[in-house]
Amino acid sequence: MNKSITGRHFELTDAIKAYADALLEGLHKYNLDIISANIVISADEKNGKKGFNTEILVNLKDKNTVVITQHDKDVYAALDLGMERVKKSLRRHADKIKSHRIMSFSDLGLEAEAVSDIEPEEIEIVPMDLELHKPLDFDEAIEALKAEKKRQFIVFNDYDGNMRVMYKRADGKFGLY
Repeated sequence: MNKSITGRHFELTDAIKAYADALLEGLHKYNLDIISANIVISADEKNGKKGFNTEILVNLKDKNTVVITQHDKDVYAALDLGMERVKKSLRRHADKIKSHRIMSFSDLGLEAEAVSDIEPEEIEIVPMDLELHKPLDFDEAIEALKAEKKRQFIVFNDYDGNMRVMYKRADGKFGLY
């Protein structure tokens, strides 16, 4: 990873350079292909108030550049806040890469070969009777809602085959979709 720490309208001390370099070293833990990381620190005096702007640019291999700009009265605080925002962005990107879906058994590797070797004669289908899909009358749905105090609504099929939702209203009555 190429690193660059520059100062604009501001003389960088060795302590600030070392601090910024240490912050950039912390980006290795995300295991992303970081091509380069640049930090530009500039002094800012507006309306008599002195402050510092930090601009952090991180170039990734497979993504656009992450650019974070942070303003604070203190250089170290601006660097810390900006770096936290960069880390949050990189963490989100790393989580997206890790949580991608597996589309086929070949993506799984050797473990999937054991599953795919099962003969069709060995698979047993066990039928189950689900009470959730039995049609209910409106009175039965009201009784089911009254039976459980915490339950606020019930989803059921009526005898015409329509999916319905019965819910408790604030005035103590029942509503129906």
